[in-house]
Amino acid sequence: MRRRTGSTAIVAARTDEQPVDTEEIRALTEAAGYEVRGAVTQARAEDPGTHFGRGKVTELSARVAETDADLVAVDGELTPRQTAAIGESLPEGTTVFDRYRLVLAIFADRASTRRAQLQTELARLRYDLPRLKARSDVQGMNRRVEKGTPLNGVKNRIADLERKLSDLPHPAEQHRAERREQGFDLVTLAGYTNAGKSTLLRRLADDLGLNAAEEAGANERDTHPDAATETAAVRDRLFETLETTTRRATVDGRRTLCTDTVGFVADLPHWLVESFSETLSDAAAADAVVLVADASDEPPALREKVGVALDVLAGQGVDESAVVTALNKVDLLDGDALAERREAVADLAPEPVPVSVREGTNLDRLRAAVAARLPTERAELRLPNGDEAMGIVSQAYDRAVVESVDYGPETVALSVRGRPAVVDRLRADAEALGG
Repeated sequence: MRRRTGSTAIVAARTDEQPVDTEEIRALTEAAGYEVRGAVTQARAEDPGTHFGRGKVTELSARVAETDADLVAVDGELTPRQTAAIGESLPEGTTVFDRYRLVLAIFADRASTRRAQLQTELARLRYDLPRLKARSDVQGMNRRVEKGTPLNGVKNRIADLERKLSDLPHPAEQHRAERREQGFDLVTLAGYTNAGKSTLLRRLADDLGLNAAEEAGANERDTHPDAATETAAVRDRLFETLETTTRRATVDGRRTLCTDTVGFVADLPHWLVESFSETLSDAAAADAVVLVADASDEPPALREKVGVALDVLAGQGVDESAVVTALNKVDLLDGDALAERREAVADLAPEPVPVSVREGTNLDRLRAAVAARLPTERAELRLPNGDEAMGIVSQAYDRAVVESVDYGPETVALSVRGRPAVVDRLRADAEALGG
């Protein structure tokens, strides 16, 4: 794990009722490169001024001083004024991140493509701008800041980043042109962290096996069997990478490229999810999207996650008819519990496919649901027997599904199905030969 200069943290969590869970904020903080040295929790209504209330902020300040922590990571969304008020109460030099700013820090560390780097910087500056203004207000420096460079510098940089991003070619368009030209169907896997997307990719991929993956991760501690580690998987660490992983797979006999996108994290607002839409651009370009949901979640949480994920995909231009919802980890449920999960998402995903990616349950049914969403055309071609016909047959095997081929003394009868553009090209080539 990459450690930062000044890499220790206290996590702070508040909720309206007991118990107060700090597991995910700890994971996010560690993923950002910090060592967690303690936690401060509170079960009470939110204080509009300081989020926690003055007494708890005083306790938090004491814990920071005691542990010499450099960061306070708050599990929740802080308003600009709350961020400033907490910061003013802590020892000098202590940074305050809410969960959204923490995620942005992770994104900034792990974005490697030019587009992803620009997107994460833009999201961070949009987040920081109102907090810079609020901090200045708390410190009584409104006039100086407005006339000086901090606010104007951030605003100018935001405008500059927006221009640069608009000038970059959108990766989804590039993927469409390049991959479909080669005859590939495109399938994207989406969903929340640890729902099982990476294990599903290994199940579908032609060049990866689940057993090899398990051996590669045998020394890792998994929170669930779906967390097995290997080269194509996101480790059981939040946001291991912002880059997508793509593997070749065969679905219903068709050449397919399956892409595993970065996992969502609970309670992230849409604007933050959209800020790393680089990883979701494959969904916009896909013929089918498999939304992998963790069916072991309680029904209300499952419903919320499926709803948010579908909204985000819709925002990326994904048609709902292209989405297959897979309820994963049904091996952890009995029949009644599975029925509750189905009912919870019935109006969001009318025909979810219950699967256990780990056990291999219903994967054929899932593949069939994906295949049904792939654009398909069929053609019966008759070609004059000869070298040119053999070339067309070879192209058909490379870029489509050959259902039958019969070689006669004068003609070759070829039955194919596949992407409409590919079949149209084969048909045109056949007609050019006089077929």
